[in-house]
Amino acid sequence: MSLLPIFVKMRSRLAVVVGGGAIAEGKIEGLLAAEARIRVIAPQVTPTIAQWVARGRVEWRAKTFASADLVGAYLVIAATSASGVNEAVFRAADAQGILCNAVDDVEHCHFYYGSVVQRGDLQIAISTNGKSPALAQRLRLQLEKQFGCEYELWLEWLGAARELLRASEGSAESKKVLLHHLASWPMFERFMQEARQRLRAGAA
Repeated sequence: MSLLPIFVKMRSRLAVVVGGGAIAEGKIEGLLAAEARIRVIAPQVTPTIAQWVARGRVEWRAKTFASADLVGAYLVIAATSASGVNEAVFRAADAQGILCNAVDDVEHCHFYYGSVVQRGDLQIAISTNGKSPALAQRLRLQLEKQFGCEYELWLEWLGAARELLRASEGSAESKKVLLHHLASWPMFERFMQEARQRLRAGAA
């Protein structure tokens, strides 16, 4: 079965995380970065999750899971060590038409988390359709070396250039050609060369 690769806008959407341990903590961290609203269902939570709750960044229901906990959710993550609970979460989500990911439980997932390289707004996600997370991890490490932190700065520059072009006169086709030129490898090398020159000038 082929998967549909997508990046989801989660800002202000409700994500329910069932589980309050270290695995749940990692998933919550990603959801916070995506500006989701987060509801945690777990009798106990880690100190870090408790801090997020105290700061009002996460809603915590200190209880065992019930299907009613998913009301209003856009997606749900089952992050417990109990396979029976994960299955119950998946079945409740499936019945309510909510996308569910059960961590390390391929049979109870509507979607998988990719292995991700992130450089600011640049995200490169890798999936093996659940067949080899180890391969996905190895590829991520390779890509992290290939795409360094400088790509975050370059993408910011490209985004600003795109906005200027969109506001300028000219045909859509000419703008498209120029945008592709700006995103080319020679332009990246030029950008980095000029960035290094600015750094040297600032240190002088």
